Amino acid sequence: MQQDKNLPAEAYDIVIIGGGPAGLTAGLYAARGRMNALLVESLTVVGQATMTEIIENYPGIEKTTGLEFINACKKQAASCGLKYRQGTVTEISRCDEGDMPVWRIRDDNGTCETLSVIIASGARPRKLQVPGEEEFLGKGVSYCATCDAAFFRKKDIVVIGGGDAAVEEALFLTRFGKKVTLIHRRNRLRAANILQERLLANEKMAFVWDSVVEDIAGGDKVEKVRVRNLKTEDVTDIFCDGVFIFAGWEPNTDFLKGMVRLDEKGHIITDDGMETSQKGVFAGGDCRSKKLHQIVTACGDGATAAFSAQRYVEELKGTAYK
Repeated sequence: MQQDKNLPAEAYDIVIIGGGPAGLTAGLYAARGRMNALLVESLTVVGQATMTEIIENYPGIEKTTGLEFINACKKQAASCGLKYRQGTVTEISRCDEGDMPVWRIRDDNGTCETLSVIIASGARPRKLQVPGEEEFLGKGVSYCATCDAAFFRKKDIVVIGGGDAAVEEALFLTRFGKKVTLIHRRNRLRAANILQERLLANEKMAFVWDSVVEDIAGGDKVEKVRVRNLKTEDVTDIFCDGVFIFAGWEPNTDFLKGMVRLDEKGHIITDDGMETSQKGVFAGGDCRSKKLHQIVTACGDGATAAFSAQRYVEELKGTAYK
């Protein structure tokens, strides 16, 4: 039975920050739990899943695109009653009302208040921080093959990286480019073996091992990259029309400004229930500190975070099942 609580007016039970797999799964579980839940999704932050051309390692789904997967998740969560709002969150602050600890979420469209928060803000591509990278962004430099591959039909393309994302995107680019050269700082790839097998067997692929890009150069657009071999220190130029950078990811946690504990790379530290160092604030997905950042683990995080947030809110309201 609900206790006599002084509930804050207009406050949501749960506000979820981020519209990727973790956020949408949290939204689905929260809505099915009949929580008054809102998902705040940024239009300026492109999620990793949306940028993925092919998803084939999610159990039960043989093959789909990232965009199809995300759209299906949105439709499913909305059908259960999840509310949506567009905005880029800039601040989370505490603003207690009455008997309840309350969080205020500020984005570029205003504010809203909630009893609990689930941060699923994802990650952004890590930049190389080399000369020419910023200058030629949109003029041959890209971080998304799915977005920009069509601009490089029958052209020479360079891909930088050695993980799953780099290999997947390089494979995708071979459908468009005349030649795709992958540059990696080690002498072997880090990607899943099945992806490596496909890449190494592709006739359009070339490889530059043990090397790093030191400069991206050109006139009005990209014309070449300067590459240094880490073992010999030899420097060579590789002429190309496009450079696709997949050098890892950085968590979108800058807006937290010390509000919760982060690891040395900026990922949010949580317990097994996805709760952060702040009571009532939970996190999941690629912004969370964990060993494996994948869609399937993000969905698991989202489900757990929503379960924990619901229990937390019900305890606050005095409606928890005993």
